[in-house]
Amino acid sequence: MSPTKPSLASGRLTLKQALLTLLIAFMITLIAGSFELISHASSMRENVQQQTSQQLAIVNGAAAEAAFQLNPDLAHQIAYGLFNDSDVAQVTIRDDFGRALAEFHQDESLSTGWLSERLFGDIVYHEMPLHYYMGGDTPATTVGEIQLSLDTAHLTQRFLDRSYTVVGRSMAEAFLLSSLVIAFFHVFITRPLLKVHAAITQTDPTRPGQWPKPALKGHQDDELGHLVESLDHLLNEFQMGLAQRDHLHQLSQYDGLTGVANRRHFDLFFAQQWQWAQRAKQPLSVIFIDIDNFKEFNDHYGHTMGDDTLRAVATVLNQCIDSSCDLLARYGGEEFICVLPGKDANDAMHIANGLRQAILSLAIPHAYSSTHSHLTASMGIATTTPEHPLSADDLLNKADQQLYHAKRRGRNRIEIHERPA
Repeated sequence: MSPTKPSLASGRLTLKQALLTLLIAFMITLIAGSFELISHASSMRENVQQQTSQQLAIVNGAAAEAAFQLNPDLAHQIAYGLFNDSDVAQVTIRDDFGRALAEFHQDESLSTGWLSERLFGDIVYHEMPLHYYMGGDTPATTVGEIQLSLDTAHLTQRFLDRSYTVVGRSMAEAFLLSSLVIAFFHVFITRPLLKVHAAITQTDPTRPGQWPKPALKGHQDDELGHLVESLDHLLNEFQMGLAQRDHLHQLSQYDGLTGVANRRHFDLFFAQQWQWAQRAKQPLSVIFIDIDNFKEFNDHYGHTMGDDTLRAVATVLNQCIDSSCDLLARYGGEEFICVLPGKDANDAMHIANGLRQAILSLAIPHAYSSTHSHLTASMGIATTTPEHPLSADDLLNKADQQLYHAKRRGRNRIEIHERPA
């Protein structure tokens, strides 16, 4: 079964990175833009005040002349020149009696909001006395005054226009910077991490040491490269642990000499299958197998030859059973046992004949046997059925008794426990 590919993981990580980068960039833009707008508002206030003061200072002499001479035409020209400035909402030139020689004001007063009041409310109104110097030692005389009011709505609009420009430029710069940062992080950090993630998800849990280790160019000596090497080391160590576990399992469940199941494995398997046979009301057969005159074989041919013979016998016996459901185990010394779940006495006898013939087919010479010239084996069979049930111990005892009978009756034969009629 092929491993599932990470279809959404990369999109989620890239999206989170992009959103976080954009959020940080726009927060920085907002803070920086706020400081820039505050600076712009302060600078604009200063410029407006300076420009208004300069304008009033420039026209002061001419306006004083008009007020001294009570010349409304000259006063009109001066006031009109000031009023033509788009920032000015109202201009009045008065004589020293408080009479208006010239006055201009907007036909419609534009409403001002809280922003206008906040920004320019304290610099709207300007007044300057008109001083006329007659010459000689006579000090200058105040002959009137000039009053000027600024158009806060217009000033606010200028400020907002500038603000839109600042904010728009800042947002464009932030978006461009964010795009560059996102692309940089994706190429140098996110994409390598996704390669590592994909490699891990494609790893076979049963063979972690064979994971598709990703090659991260340019990251051999940095944290990402070290991460891959650490993962590789960890997975290889885990693979070694699995191999050791399997080896220990092999040692605990299988006979070290013959490679078939050992006595411990047999005990567990037999107990499970006996319980299953009782629940499922199915037959269960066992075959005890003992190599004839094996002590004489070992004494004359040596233990090395004896071990080789046990391995050969175990191999051919194991080939005669269905290993998917049956079990062959080394019961001890030269004795083996077969557990046949779901098979009755007739099936067991058929399998036992095959086992006996398989041993004979090895044609292993046994010149010192008291009964045969080649290696042979005796077998005893017992079966429990729903009609004639036997306990687990009785089943093994009956099979062992039949093996004993086979040996007493000449060896190289099969004896089966006869069920009562």
